[in-house]
Amino acid sequence: MEKVKRFGVSIEENLLKKFDSFIKDRKYKNRSEAIRDLIREKFVDDSWEDSDRIVAGAIIIVYDHKKRELLDKLVRVQHEYLGIIISSQHIHLDHHNCMEIIVVKGTMARLTELEAILKATRGVKHTTFAKSTLGDVI
Repeated sequence: MEKVKRFGVSIEENLLKKFDSFIKDRKYKNRSEAIRDLIREKFVDDSWEDSDRIVAGAIIIVYDHKKRELLDKLVRVQHEYLGIIISSQHIHLDHHNCMEIIVVKGTMARLTELEAILKATRGVKHTTFAKSTLGDVI
């Protein structure tokens, strides 16, 4: 484990009250844990700004599986991006709607390209991209 350093922080009282509420709501044990997580999150977000950096994440889509030719289109797109797709999971939400979780690893540019294609596909109702790290930025 890396050596821990202590430092002081000056902050406006109102902002500190909001931060303490944030800590309580998210079940942090103390301010230090919350500050560490927020700093790490910022470094992960910043790593996604470099379009050539190798990153990881999950693209989550919800779609109507009864939409004509949609499943074939989604499979074709995923086959075109085999080099960056690590895994996918298909979930039946109800009689009409499915969710697909597509785990990806590659350059930020390529991953966001795949996300944009999936999002723009007719019949896809919702798309979100959970961005993560390979652990190298923190």
